[in-house]
Amino acid sequence: MATVKDFRNQVKPNWCPGCGDFSVQAAIQRAAANVGLEPENLAIISGIGCSGRISGYVNAYGFHGVHGRSLPLAQGVKMANRGLTVIASGGDGDGFAIGMGHTVHAVRRNIDMTYIVMDNQIYGLTKGQTSPRSAVGFKTKSTPQGSVEAALSPLEIALASGATFVAQSFSSSIKQLTELIEEAIKHKGFSLVNVFSPCVTFNKVNTYEWFKDNLKDVEAIPDYDPGNRIMAMTSLMEAGGLLTGLIYQDKSRSPYEELVPGFRQEPLVLQDIELTEQQFHELAAEFY
Repeated sequence: MATVKDFRNQVKPNWCPGCGDFSVQAAIQRAAANVGLEPENLAIISGIGCSGRISGYVNAYGFHGVHGRSLPLAQGVKMANRGLTVIASGGDGDGFAIGMGHTVHAVRRNIDMTYIVMDNQIYGLTKGQTSPRSAVGFKTKSTPQGSVEAALSPLEIALASGATFVAQSFSSSIKQLTELIEEAIKHKGFSLVNVFSPCVTFNKVNTYEWFKDNLKDVEAIPDYDPGNRIMAMTSLMEAGGLLTGLIYQDKSRSPYEELVPGFRQEPLVLQDIELTEQQFHELAAEFY
């Protein structure tokens, strides 16, 4: 059985010292080992941004896609090989700006995969511009007088879009984060795990200390029921989105691939897809 070491490679991350993404990487590696995966059973598909580099830092199948497109790629991988555990990853700019349309439709489609967003409320790779998660008044190179736009609320959007698994954690809470990723991997359907992952270089507002002072865990809410969608939405709104833990899970819905008529269990790579010359001409004839 694989251990955490088996999911490590020799590629040294070039994130800034103190970046929250280090903890996300470690949590993915621990979770993969804890649920009994082997490196050849895991595929990590990432987008653009500091967080997008994570697909090269884990010993597994990896693909570094283009900006905002990790989810279409990841869904294609899962549909082509149902035997793989697929994790898509990216930052808040990647998933909630250029890729927001893909995020919403991936949520509602409910393919059996996990999406981990490293949310630092800023564009780090391009040296510090406002992201869709930046608060009103947030000053950056692109908003020197302070942002006038309201921050996006991704978890509320996910719930409204029909999400079946929504969780949120903090990169300093690696035990909780690891456990949530484990549950996300085991969930049959699309799992969204948003992670507050501070940018120590460009975001001097949403720091580790700020999150420690402002985050609230669902366990602090009396009789919290993660199966209650209305409670999940209400609790998120009351906490200003700064709620951590398993926010919501719906185990009643079947994943997308189980609903597609005639969709085979066998991965494409194991299927006999050779065509005879006669079959080829019969298929081509349909387009004459």
